[in-house]
Amino acid sequence: MMLKRTPPDDSFQIRCPRLGQQIHFSYCRGENMKLPCFKTLDCWYMHFNVVEYLRQELSAVEWEDSFEKPPTPKILSLAELIEKAQKQAKEQK
Repeated sequence: MMLKRTPPDDSFQIRCPRLGQQIHFSYCRGENMKLPCFKTLDCWYMHFNVVEYLRQELSAVEWEDSFEKPPTPKILSLAELIEKAQKQAKEQK
């Protein structure tokens, strides 16, 4: 079976394992500060040739930032979010 080379339009949605709800590819494409979610390749490979598509769309640095860096441990990302919220709260006073 030949896979399509382009993503499906936004009327086609799949279940996001991270959010637990239906989402479309354009959400996954820019979820990570305008970069793809690190799970994009895993979630969309059955629906179209996502690797080929994103290799053409992303620079080498964007590809590496999205898919080749080890994920931040959850505890570290939570600590960073708490620190950011505390900083914003101080700035608003």
